[in-house]
Amino acid sequence: MSVFEPALIEAARVSAAWPFEEAKKLVARLQKSGKKEVLFETGYGPSGLPHIGTFGEVARTSMVRHAFRVLTDDAIPSRLIAFSDDMDGLRKVPDNVPNKELLAQHLGKPLTEVPDPFGTHDSFGRHNNARLCAFLDQFGFDYEFKSSTDAYRAGEFDATLLKMLARFDKIMAIMLATLREERAATYSPFLPIHPKTRIVMQVPIEARDVEAGTITWSDPATGERFTTPVTGGHAKLQWKPDWAMRWVALGVDYEMAGKDLIDSVKVSSQIARALDGTPPEGFNYELFLDEQGQKISKSKGNGLTIEEWLAYGSPESLALFMYARPREAKKLHFDVIPRAVDEYMQFLGGYERQDWKNRLGNPAWHIHAGNPPAPELVAQAGSGENATRTQITFGLLLNLVAVANSEDKAVLWAFLQRYAPDVSAQTHPRLDALVGYAIAYFRDFVKPAKHYRPADEVEHQAFSALADALAALPDGASAETVQDTALDIARAIPRYQNFQAKSATPERPAVTGEWWKAIYQVLFGEEQGPRFGSFAAIYGLENTRKLIAKALAGDLLREHEDFVAARKAG
Repeated sequence: MSVFEPALIEAARVSAAWPFEEAKKLVARLQKSGKKEVLFETGYGPSGLPHIGTFGEVARTSMVRHAFRVLTDDAIPSRLIAFSDDMDGLRKVPDNVPNKELLAQHLGKPLTEVPDPFGTHDSFGRHNNARLCAFLDQFGFDYEFKSSTDAYRAGEFDATLLKMLARFDKIMAIMLATLREERAATYSPFLPIHPKTRIVMQVPIEARDVEAGTITWSDPATGERFTTPVTGGHAKLQWKPDWAMRWVALGVDYEMAGKDLIDSVKVSSQIARALDGTPPEGFNYELFLDEQGQKISKSKGNGLTIEEWLAYGSPESLALFMYARPREAKKLHFDVIPRAVDEYMQFLGGYERQDWKNRLGNPAWHIHAGNPPAPELVAQAGSGENATRTQITFGLLLNLVAVANSEDKAVLWAFLQRYAPDVSAQTHPRLDALVGYAIAYFRDFVKPAKHYRPADEVEHQAFSALADALAALPDGASAETVQDTALDIARAIPRYQNFQAKSATPERPAVTGEWWKAIYQVLFGEEQGPRFGSFAAIYGLENTRKLIAKALAGDLLREHEDFVAARKAG
């Protein structure tokens, strides 16, 4: 019996959406290998905390996994492993932890043998693993956690490690071709763990015994010689050989990586083949850029944290950002959040009207694993059963926050409920969250960047006429009526007339964008904004008239100048 609708499966087979393109590679892989299960993997270095890149990689991999499930009608089991390289040696003390002196005493030891500076777990590695799992659980990802330490110690990698020891010369030849002369002189893919100090040792291998499964090395500090099994967690691998070993030992079929790891993927793939394995499918996604177009890096501190994004936008908007154009470098800074929020809502709003072909090209389908929620729609009071129901956009709320001059959600809800009495935080929880995001974003980014200007003579007359026209409308006038009223005011003013538009006639010219631009600049201190009719309908016609009066009197400009001056003064 089919798990998914036949029409959905058929649409999936021809879909050009990138998760399906990736999933098709997996279908072809299985046809060759005959495997009965597909294993997806994402990797994590637990010396630091989960970050926005962690979310992106797991989200994108999960999208490919779901596409695969649909493509195969869920007939082939699949798993996603979140792998933590927690056996890696602690290289330096992080800046963002307490008890740094404690950590400094354990440099070089496996992260799972370094005390937890937070005092909540038996090691620093376990602490950060718990943070990773809590992070992934927060977003509802379906995954299995795997610890490198546990896998090494349990013997899960033993067979592949012994094969690597037997193929030592082949592995060395692959690695040495990538290393500088100085590094090559002492390089070994195996890193023995010192039996006395517990430090992960970066030392040359003096001898190896394939039959016994051991390596021999010397402590450079004391000259003492040791023979160490490569199995059972007594040694680990350098990360590129380790990556390859993991692919082979676990049977990983799919793993994506950042563009900065293209060369590493190639090297690890060579090693995997030397171990008689097949490297996983996957692709290299582009890295993020800051506002100036520079690559984001931890050391520069020029990135945007996931906590910062989620302070101003929904998890779904972040997932959309990750879904869109993964092979293109994208700027990741605060300015992209409002657009991502509104684009997500637009995709969600259009989903129900689409056929399967277009649904599978809709990011909302991938973000919600094929089950997007219904959009939260509102209808204007008194508009009747056949009223047009729409979503309240982030852009509109930002302007509502601006003119309401309040950071109190209750004040914003008062405006919304006057427009749509049946709507509340209880009936529309996502809208309630959006109100909170809008308040925070306006306070921190929009208000400081506003640039009001006074109306010139023509604009003064036009806005006065607009205020009079709004006064003549009934209290419950629809957003469309308000929009048409504003258009009619502009049609009579030569500055805003457009006779070139298809619909324009000498008696009824179209209106240029300069009219709306003037409204945004004078009333909102912005270059662009939401649909004026929608804003005025929600804010209220009388309040909109008062806003126009304040603008024409120069009060909006003066108030903002006072705000900027006070902010500069501290």
